[in-house]
Amino acid sequence: MYDIHLMYRRYRSYIFYLLSIYVIGWAATEYQPVFLGLILGTSVSLYHLWVMVRKNVQFGRALQENRKIRSLGTASRFATAGIATLITLKFPEMFHLVSLVIGIMTIYIVIMIDYVIQQLRA
Repeated sequence: MYDIHLMYRRYRSYIFYLLSIYVIGWAATEYQPVFLGLILGTSVSLYHLWVMVRKNVQFGRALQENRKIRSLGTASRFATAGIATLITLKFPEMFHLVSLVIGIMTIYIVIMIDYVIQQLRA
């Protein structure tokens, strides 16, 4: 499971770099709702990554020990995305809905870009 932890650290650092850029954009531009939506969505995306890695490690251990695993965390990921959407709909003057959705999808974009980079290096 070393590889998954290495990938997790790499993805997490990319997400933190993006979050820092979003915070600078929030502070320096007049598009504050857009950047707040990106910040909220990317934070949810980082949580989704953490849940996926944690459940993947638990799944690997369960396979080694011939146990069953209860779930892979899909319901909790849907719930956090739903809560973030409800927050955005409750405060539309603070958060931009489209940027929230883009932020939630950020980790998947980061994973694809990292995969291409790793394949080019190999």
